[in-house]
Amino acid sequence: MEASVQVSDVDEDEVLRGIRQRYADLTPADEVLALARAKAEDVARSAPDALVLGCDSMLELDGEIHGKPADAAAAIARWQRMRGREGVLHTGHWLIDNRDDGTGGLLGATASTLVRFAAIDDAEIAAYVGTGEPLRVAGAFTIDGLGAPFVDGIEGDHTNVVGLSLPLLRHLLGELDLAWRDLRAESS
Repeated sequence: MEASVQVSDVDEDEVLRGIRQRYADLTPADEVLALARAKAEDVARSAPDALVLGCDSMLELDGEIHGKPADAAAAIARWQRMRGREGVLHTGHWLIDNRDDGTGGLLGATASTLVRFAAIDDAEIAAYVGTGEPLRVAGAFTIDGLGAPFVDGIEGDHTNVVGLSLPLLRHLLGELDLAWRDLRAESS
């Protein structure tokens, strides 16, 4: 199977407003799953004969959820709150089997990983935010880039923190009667 990336046209704020109006008691894990589903469904409309995976991540800190920071000032403020503390990164995964010979199934799940942040000073925060990296990612940090030295540890799936839980994806594929090895099979 050949992989490709297609960015959805989903307005995340609109999706969240809609689901929050309909379901008042959503957890952060539920919200990222709803966003992942909206993204997968949007892409699936223009991807016939494809296996479509939509994902979305948010950081939960003190019961509040955080996506990508709006600007550098927001990223600095977030890091000042996160430093020396723990948060939970939630990533929703929604899988749609649109393949002509596929199951036609759709299902999703959320992976959640505890992240321990280093107690870095304001100068280190400003320097990191100055790279621009924290502005492009949920939670304003990466574990596979420039932010990695500022993550003291995690409990759970590290691939989830990167943005795609490979163990969860393997499980979802299994629910659709696809083996992990099927993703690596060369097309003939």
